[in-house]
Amino acid sequence: MEQTIPEVIRTIPLQHYIFFASALFSIGVLGVLSRRNAIIIFMCVELMLNAVNVLLAAFSAYRADPNGQVFVFFIMAVAAAEVAVGLGIIVMIYRNIQNTDVNLLDRLKW
Repeated sequence: MEQTIPEVIRTIPLQHYIFFASALFSIGVLGVLSRRNAIIIFMCVELMLNAVNVLLAAFSAYRADPNGQVFVFFIMAVAAAEVAVGLGIIVMIYRNIQNTDVNLLDRLKW
């Protein structure tokens, strides 16, 4: 039995998905490199993970191969664990120094 590409995916060219994901990833990288707030940096890392998810899902749909979608679920699980651990760390930093500016983290040294 031959697998077919869903009709919605077939109407949008693959290049549009690649452009969208590269724009999302670039915005995430610029946010990580230019911002000082730990929460904003954290959100930009999540944006980069979502850009990778978009590409994996698009390539998976175009090739009619579910392996890419399985990787998307693994990335989502890693992102959920990152959110749990990362937000816990950010809350502890805020409790110690009353700020989430990453430049002030040198106060936490021994």
